[in-house]
Amino acid sequence: MLKQKIKNVVTIVSLTLAISLPVAETASAKDSFILAQSYPTDHIFHASSEKFMEALKQQNSKLNVEYHPGGDLGDWASQFEQAMHGSIPMTLSFGASEFDRRLDLSWLGYVVDDWESARKAYGPNGPMLDVYNKILADLDLVALGMIPTGFGSIAIRKGVGKVPTQFPEDAKGIKMRVVPSPLGVNRFKTWGFSAVPMPYGELYTGLQLGAVDGRSFGPAVEIWQMRDVLETYVLTQDYFEHAFWLVNKDWFDNLPSEERAKVKAAADKALEWTWAEAENIDKSYLNKVKEAGINVVELSDSELNNAKQLLYKNEWTSMEKVIGPELMATVKNVAGVN
Repeated sequence: MLKQKIKNVVTIVSLTLAISLPVAETASAKDSFILAQSYPTDHIFHASSEKFMEALKQQNSKLNVEYHPGGDLGDWASQFEQAMHGSIPMTLSFGASEFDRRLDLSWLGYVVDDWESARKAYGPNGPMLDVYNKILADLDLVALGMIPTGFGSIAIRKGVGKVPTQFPEDAKGIKMRVVPSPLGVNRFKTWGFSAVPMPYGELYTGLQLGAVDGRSFGPAVEIWQMRDVLETYVLTQDYFEHAFWLVNKDWFDNLPSEERAKVKAAADKALEWTWAEAENIDKSYLNKVKEAGINVVELSDSELNNAKQLLYKNEWTSMEKVIGPELMATVKNVAGVN
């Protein structure tokens, strides 16, 4: 029912654009458009956005970018929805699975193990882009590429004094904030935690006040940003965090072909830079986390294998039911999981 309502809204927006664009197609090349992202200026989203705007200017595009960083147009889930409707033509956002459960695929655990395999899977011309675009097309969105932000792990707030590494035994009684999605809840229940779904915008306060004992899905940059409330960072590296460079499909398709090519080329150039720099940025923030006095703990080989097998058995089986065997076969092939 919700998906149908979304499609109805998108259809109305699309019809409005279809009526207006034939009359104003030449003028549309001179229009400004909004590029929004919800993270602060020390996040890779900001640097990637700046590279995109520089590249677009270098191509003498007639399009002007109205850039909105830092979430002044809403958090990433809100911006995802606005991109669906076309009110934000372009955004850097994670997959908001409340609009399509198949987007939980972006949180799937242990698809890749290191930066080399991550680039092959999610980087420029990687096979996962086609998988995601088959899903996003139903939401009137196109991903021009994926932005890497690093391997996500778990962190424990100050005062808790626990270091969970063996699951599910060590996780008992720990209230772990998870992304508000079924996959997030199920993963950390599988690992033995008390899973607490919570929007990102409420996370810092939740850690401050003790509403949660820890946070999951945390790349090093976000751990460093919250360093004053955290004491331990356990490198589960249970998923490779990647966001989408999204455009509203109707807006993008109705750009003059020359401008559409320039937008795509500018995004490609920005993404080339992002993938070249992201690993170094991720490592630099991990060093900052250590320098801030946070206890950084690596899993042993046996602990890591145990964590993986729990997810392959439970989470991957559940995901196949959501996205279907055809798409899941591609993911398994990418990951080398039988």
